[in-house]
Amino acid sequence: MRKNMTLLLVLLVFASLLSACGPTTVYSQGEPPLRTITVTGTGMVTMTPDIAYIYLGVQTQDSSASTAMQENNTRAAALIEAVKSFGVEAADIQTTNFSIYPQNIYDGDNNVIGTTYIVQNVVYVTVRDLDTLGELLDGAFQAGANTINSISFDVADRTEAVSQARLAAVEDALRQAQELTGATQVTLGEVQTISYYDSTPYPVYYETRAMMDAGSSVPIEAGSMQITTTVTIVYEIR
Repeated sequence: MRKNMTLLLVLLVFASLLSACGPTTVYSQGEPPLRTITVTGTGMVTMTPDIAYIYLGVQTQDSSASTAMQENNTRAAALIEAVKSFGVEAADIQTTNFSIYPQNIYDGDNNVIGTTYIVQNVVYVTVRDLDTLGELLDGAFQAGANTINSISFDVADRTEAVSQARLAAVEDALRQAQELTGATQVTLGEVQTISYYDSTPYPVYYETRAMMDAGSSVPIEAGSMQITTTVTIVYEIR
């Protein structure tokens, strides 16, 4: 028992010595906080669409499934040949939907009196020569197309336009920063952070029903598209 008490006293003395000899924390004011200015610049580039995407389709129906399919195959083949005649490559024509399904026929009392079979064949066409687009649509209708799901215009390569928009946004941000620091008599320092956002323009869509009712040589205007880049830059100020 006495030995245990002696050991406990030794441990207590050792602990007190350690606490007395512990490191002393020294607090320093350090460097003053960095002063900054944040500006947001915008750059915009207008582009002229040079490519169009079209969904063209053939829909047929008959009380006989085989008859409806045979008629659809004939008209779809004619449609594809008509599209190719305007210089569209086979690689730019893709079948996106082929379906056949039955549909009930009802009388005035809502009783089923028969069945008709509907066949749909839709192809996705990329048109790279927009000068032929109106005539191509007319040729597609004449060949047997009776549905257009959508027509959209786009720019095949946006790389250069995006680069120009970004540079314009940076220049706009720098101009604002120089104006603000000049007006407040401070000096513009180095860039601290940069963030940006490129807005992707939506393709230009047209109503399909109006096209189908328009007759031959459908007048189509591609219009214009804009790419906008927003850049936020944080500068040091002195």
